[in-house]
This record gives sequence, C-alpha cells and structure tokens, in this order.
Amino acid sequence: MVLANPNNDDLSTTRSRAHRFRYARVLGVYHANVVYVGLGMVDYQPRRMEFLWVRWYRHSIVGGWASRRLDCFHFPSVTQQDSFGFIDPSDVLRACHMIPAFAQEPLHLDGIGMSPLARDSSDWVTYYGMRRVANSSP
Repeated sequence: MVLANPNNDDLSTTRSRAHRFRYARVLGVYHANVVYVGLGMVDYQPRRMEFLWVRWYRHSIVGGWASRRLDCFHFPSVTQQDSFGFIDPSDVLRACHMIPAFAQEPLHLDGIGMSPLARDSSDWVTYYGMRRVANSSP
C-alpha cells in the first residue's frame, strides 16, 4: 500500500473519484550497487539502491464507510504496459490483506497463466482490500 500520486492520472482513479492509495503485490525485493554519472555527481563510489518489483492492482469499486462497501480490486492483464513497476521500499505505508472474492471464480480456470514470475496462474477475478483504520482510542 503506497500513496497515490494526485498530480498523475494513474491507476488510482475509478469512476471519476480519486483514491488516496495504490495497492500492489510484491513480486521481488532487490538491491543494486549504482554509480551515478551526471549533473551533481559527487564521486564514482557505488551506492546501494533497494527497490521492490511489484504488480499493481486496479480499483474495480471504491468503497468506504459511507458506501458500506469494501474496496474491490483486480489485476490488469500482464500484457499491459503499466501492470508492473518498481518502487522504493521507503514509500510503502503498510502491508494490507487482499482477500480473493471466493464467490467469483478464479481468473484462469485451468490454472495456467502467462507468467510464472507474475504468479498470474493463481489470480482471482476480484479481490477485497482489507485495510485497518487507525483507532484513536487506546
């Protein structure tokens, strides 16, 4: 769960209503030793850079307390350009549970997806986002 970029027309908008968060499944945790060469370069020393490879969820239904509905999500096709991304681990707000909507069928009834790395063979048509609301009482 990360903050959505309000200045960008990204995947966080659904039915003309912006959502404050974006959700993703972490596919991998990586690091690279990077040497920056460009304006503002300090030296040629490698710096450790950590990043997460993620597969983005898209909102199907934006819920909330007022609507008395849970947020619903789905995975876009792995062939779409913006289905995957890289994020800085420090941008992650918290983990949240994405619960499959078991009343619906799995996306691939035969259990065969397009990408073993994306683990799309086990995708469901819809997921419910379970995020905990901060409680003000002790």
